[in-house]
Amino acid sequence: MDIEQRNIEIEGIDPRELYGVENRRLEQMAEMFPRLKLIARGSMLKVSGEAAELKRFEKRLRALAEYYKKYGHISEEVVERMMDGGGASDDMPLDRDVIVYGNNGNIVRARTVNQQALVQQYDTNDLLFAVGPAGSGKTYTAIALAVRALKNREVRRIILTRPAVEAGEKLGFLPGDMKEKLDPYLQPLYDALHDMIPAAKLQRYMEEGTVQIAPLAFMRGRTLDNAFVILDEAQNTTLSQLKMFLTRMGRSAKFIVTGDLTQIDLPRPSDSGLAKALDMLRGIKGLGIVTFDKQDIVRHSLVKSIVDAFDAHTANADN
Repeated sequence: MDIEQRNIEIEGIDPRELYGVENRRLEQMAEMFPRLKLIARGSMLKVSGEAAELKRFEKRLRALAEYYKKYGHISEEVVERMMDGGGASDDMPLDRDVIVYGNNGNIVRARTVNQQALVQQYDTNDLLFAVGPAGSGKTYTAIALAVRALKNREVRRIILTRPAVEAGEKLGFLPGDMKEKLDPYLQPLYDALHDMIPAAKLQRYMEEGTVQIAPLAFMRGRTLDNAFVILDEAQNTTLSQLKMFLTRMGRSAKFIVTGDLTQIDLPRPSDSGLAKALDMLRGIKGLGIVTFDKQDIVRHSLVKSIVDAFDAHTANADN
């Protein structure tokens, strides 16, 4: 029996994605190749054992890496099939509702009818409006589409923005530098990105400008080419601010505007430009509007009841 030892360099995939949380997928591979000894050293995998078995393992490991490059994720089911020699055939079951595969095997999928509608309309429209109640997944679905577009190289950068309405976009009285002043208003966007992009990679993307998060006021004067741009909390923009934002749209760009018309935080709610813009722009070719409702709420089950209670109170107050 010929025993060999080989150092296999892991290329095209973050070793943490390959090995899994607490090396679970690496342990799975070791169980499927019990005659081999596997030792992970970062991007280097030391493998020792019978030459023929080692050769078979390396071939399947390379195929697994290729699968990751194609689909952007690896699951225990995929490891089992690939290491068993099943290969990455085109009929390999893939969830059609999956938008993107996030961190630690997290699957981001369109979970409701209107989330699915947003994904479908993305294919035929360069500008989308997603309007509906809190917790319905408008922004999260939009960010998932943006991350997928970046991974698929459909765009070169992601730009996320929202109005810093609570401070009237006058943030000087808050402590800290500019980033520290703005972060509280932009934190929900960071949270979504952290679910979908590994922390180290996200940090690099932000340093390079591949991912940008900024208040709406910072969009003025820019032309956004080859970018996926999301305006969140658009109910807190005036009509002139919305016009300014929408006219930033450059070549090969995708724009999504999200908002909740029941949560306007402007000093005068009548100043909100979102409903006016929807009426003005409806019917334009290349523009889609998806209206979310209470059935799309995917947070804690209490959220739907809370929204119902507030709606009932508002209806009684209007009567």
